[in-house]
Amino acid sequence: MLISKNLKFLRTQYNLTQKQLAEKLGLKQAAIGAYEEERASPPLSSLLDLTKIFKVNLDLLVNHDLSKVPQKEWKAQQLSRGKEILAITVDKNNKENVELVSQKASAGYLAGFHDTEFIQDLPKISLPVLPKNTTYRAFEIQGDSMLPVQPGAIIFGEYVDDLFSIKSGKLYVLVLKDGIVFKRAFNFLEKENKLLLVSDNRLYAPYFVNAEDVLEVWKAQGFFSNKFPELDANNTSLAEQMALHLFQAQQQAKSKK
Repeated sequence: MLISKNLKFLRTQYNLTQKQLAEKLGLKQAAIGAYEEERASPPLSSLLDLTKIFKVNLDLLVNHDLSKVPQKEWKAQQLSRGKEILAITVDKNNKENVELVSQKASAGYLAGFHDTEFIQDLPKISLPVLPKNTTYRAFEIQGDSMLPVQPGAIIFGEYVDDLFSIKSGKLYVLVLKDGIVFKRAFNFLEKENKLLLVSDNRLYAPYFVNAEDVLEVWKAQGFFSNKFPELDANNTSLAEQMALHLFQAQQQAKSKK
């Protein structure tokens, strides 16, 4: 059976002994031996646990010889976010709504992002300028890590269904297991299975997140803020110099008349 071959292959890839894998599954070591020697078949509950441990989807685990499938491909399938698991709502014209996840709702969103009833209760934003047939969501950001974008700004994000499509250096809203962040993402999934998140405000240090800790990704397409961006000290000095130079030029022009 392919599952027996795949189980042994994956266990070896992850440098796990039969005993170590058995402990992760809450089973006895003899059970793993029986699975690998085709003397028994893992129950569905164990198969689902194996997909989480080895970061591979169930179809590949059961139906494909993973020793012949490039690791990039089976990781890509595991990391893909299909719209079938994305909770959305539509208006009376069957057009997808743009729901707003406020700062107050962000904690609840971590638990209810896949619940249509929770999404239905979120405030809706109408933006005719956004392209049709694309899923958008709006997130209110907090903190000053992405200055000059001000705290409280609303970021409009386009749903990303495949983590591998993340383009390094672009802006994304990422729904993580421990919170929602707005950052520049750098893609290290192929080699490290991680994303590097970087703030535009250099006072904040970059940090890595594991792919399995990413619940949703939304590519930033625009933002709304009722606060104008503020210049930093260097830019303020430059602006003052430019204003003074312009004023002096105007005064000289007047004196020549």
